[in-house]
Amino acid sequence: MQQLQKMIKTYNIPAFLKYLNINASNSDTIQVVFYDEHPEKLLKSIPVKIDFYLLALKDKIEVQSPVEEMSDSYLFLDKPGNTIEWDLKEPFEGFAILISEKLLNKAVKDVSFADYNRHEALFLTKEEKETLYDLFRKAFAEFQKKNSATEVLVSYTSLILSYTQIYYERQFEARSNVYNRVVADFYKQLDNYLNEPNEKSGLPSVAYFAGQANLSTNYFGDLIKHFTGKAPIDHIHEGIIQIAKSRLLKTKLSVGEIAYSLGFDYPTYFTRFFRQKTGISPKVFRNQS
Repeated sequence: MQQLQKMIKTYNIPAFLKYLNINASNSDTIQVVFYDEHPEKLLKSIPVKIDFYLLALKDKIEVQSPVEEMSDSYLFLDKPGNTIEWDLKEPFEGFAILISEKLLNKAVKDVSFADYNRHEALFLTKEEKETLYDLFRKAFAEFQKKNSATEVLVSYTSLILSYTQIYYERQFEARSNVYNRVVADFYKQLDNYLNEPNEKSGLPSVAYFAGQANLSTNYFGDLIKHFTGKAPIDHIHEGIIQIAKSRLLKTKLSVGEIAYSLGFDYPTYFTRFFRQKTGISPKVFRNQS
């Protein structure tokens, strides 16, 4: 896997546009593209990496259909370091903003979805499509000017991010039937993981459960918190404490044996964790009960 990662080529903004067969300038800070003007754009690609933020509003692409009635437009955001690949049968339409990490770093700090790294599509309603298309069109019009203002382009991009954050939250609610299954599966998988009697190779991580759901860690975290009111790491910690208390009270296992059974590398780590969450040590808890 590491060897494969080393072989994946990383592109900056102008090199990536050239790779897509899109005629563009040599600017490596920000570029705005109107896909409709480039009919020969690349429809299939092996995995490649990018070193910039890519916001793409696309029409006529093949993605998993949303549960509810939506428009035919979707928004994707990829961040620097992401590996992306695609295989499309038909040309797509829409816009893209390619912007350097330096220019957008301040704006992305306020939006959690910027850390989604599995290319989760944002399905747009017709009204949302019109709002975002208007902003992308205005950004493209500004970019076409001979002396385009970078600060204006960054402002349009930031506004798009703000709307996108709201739309992702709407998507959680609109697709609640699907996402409630994700929550239920998380509870079941966490319970199975913690109740497995054999020693674990490590503590359960949010990334592990996100991978089981085929979602990025941040997207999964936002989803779980949206529907349960708690972050997945809080659920994991509560589950560990619950199982630990049960084994302290109902078994004769030593504190060290319980620690290893839960995935702690050292009993001292478990003792510190238990005291932090309950206010007392495992030994004191066992003796008091």
